[in-house]
Amino acid sequence: MEIESFRALLTGQGRDLLAELREFTPSEELALATRLRRDHPAELVRAAFEQARLRQRARDKFGADAEAMFFTPDGVEQATRRSVADWRARRFAGLGVARLADLCCGIGGDAIALARAGVAVLAVDRDPLTCAVAEANAAALGLAELVEVRCADVSEVDTTGYDAVFTDPARRTSRGRVFDPEAYSPPLSWAVEAARRTPYGALKVAPGIPHELVPDGAEAEWVSDHGDVKEAVIWFGTGAAAPHRATLLPGDRTLTGGDLPDPEAGPVGRYLYEPDGAVIRAHMVAEVAAQVGGRLIDPMIAYVTSDRLVPTPFAHAFELTDVLPYNVKKLKALLRERKVGTVVIKKRGMSVTPEELRRQLKPSGPNTATVILSRTDHGPLMMLGQPVGAWM
Repeated sequence: MEIESFRALLTGQGRDLLAELREFTPSEELALATRLRRDHPAELVRAAFEQARLRQRARDKFGADAEAMFFTPDGVEQATRRSVADWRARRFAGLGVARLADLCCGIGGDAIALARAGVAVLAVDRDPLTCAVAEANAAALGLAELVEVRCADVSEVDTTGYDAVFTDPARRTSRGRVFDPEAYSPPLSWAVEAARRTPYGALKVAPGIPHELVPDGAEAEWVSDHGDVKEAVIWFGTGAAAPHRATLLPGDRTLTGGDLPDPEAGPVGRYLYEPDGAVIRAHMVAEVAAQVGGRLIDPMIAYVTSDRLVPTPFAHAFELTDVLPYNVKKLKALLRERKVGTVVIKKRGMSVTPEELRRQLKPSGPNTATVILSRTDHGPLMMLGQPVGAWM
């Protein structure tokens, strides 16, 4: 989308078109576009359809806000999910941050969350269209007084006088994802220096960042939303007592640690605990094992087992009915005997795919079961059971 086409969407005519396209479906597009072109410029109609499609895609990340916001294709893909941005904004506000420089602000998702938390934001990006979209989004949501958008190279921005810096480097190129943090734009090393120039700082990185790349004295946080790991953030200036943090949304449930030794492995007990992905990424399975008085089923597998049922929000618990060596024929017979037609399959350390295994099992019947497959030092296991409760 060209910036001129985008600005046309901000006119009364453009907004009227967007309102008319709010709930359109792909099957209606051809006839609807033909009708609208009779009364509106073809380029404006094209831009409105593109924006309407982007808004529909953005609903998953931004909820009701998506209907008022504006997007670019990259912006929808790369913007922070609202729940995660709101969490980070609450952390900044809780630290006493009043003025923050949001470097590489994109379409303004984080700037909006920060402004809603009462933080005045300088939002910086070097792409003119992206800046125009960020500015329009702040205005659309009534936050323009708290968000100043500046089109500039972040390396040229003076952050003197700001309480904090937040940097979200680009981790994609035209060829796909970038895995080397020094190939981020800007590089990890530059972003670390920028974060350390203000009292507080945060740097968004890929969840798979090697732990050895986390700078000394920083706090690394992994965030999941409804069980899916969304991002990792390196924090500066928080004075955290522990180097790692795992945060589970919704509910702002946080586990800190990262210093415990790996738990010992032992036999499978009555209960199996599957730690949240953020806990696993943060290397804090040991903290969960300590909470439930558990052990690993294998030194290299993130399943914790215990003979006790202990409530924890940081792992899903399963009560096991069967623990057997992995064998597809035996598993199929067992499920048939128990009239299991709905099977949830989980696995770690095994090459089998749940979809292929389900086709082999051909489950049938009114009952449900969870099948958990895992590699162990004593050979692959299959464990059958049922989930136990939902703890917050």
